[in-house]
Amino acid sequence: MKQIFNSKKKTALNAITISMILMTEEEKSFSVSLERLSEYSFKVDFGLGDSMNFLMDEPEPLGKGLGPNASKVLAAAMGNCLSASLLFCLQRARVPVKGMKTFVNGNLNRNEKGRWRITEVNVEITPDIELVYVNQMKRCLEIFEDFCIVSKSIEQGIPFKVKVNWD
Repeated sequence: MKQIFNSKKKTALNAITISMILMTEEEKSFSVSLERLSEYSFKVDFGLGDSMNFLMDEPEPLGKGLGPNASKVLAAAMGNCLSASLLFCLQRARVPVKGMKTFVNGNLNRNEKGRWRITEVNVEITPDIELVYVNQMKRCLEIFEDFCIVSKSIEQGIPFKVKVNWD
């Protein structure tokens, strides 16, 4: 790997791409727990301490809209993951990022059974960087989406299992 970084032909971004590819493969796990508080509001526990928990709720008329619903949390996860991936690439390319704003917009439509489904999500990221870093930005735009765990997992389809304990 030192040879790659010492090569005069390799740019900092090429080195980033190669170092990301050379990362060891391993399986990681995560967990989140939810507890119903009332009606459709749930406390979400990320296992990071009580101060990091938050409330999710369905919008009216089903819930009271006391917190984001699952669709908005999914949109936030996609926006955060893509923003973090772009930021990581830019920082590795030694691009000073003064700020970053992300806007996520989603569409819901009914399927053939009349059930609401998320049919489209659009993510708009606006990093505050100087124009002198245009080449680094172009390179990051080519690769950053591939490193977002959330959006790429959704794109490929995430297998899941549901178990209901009720006895």
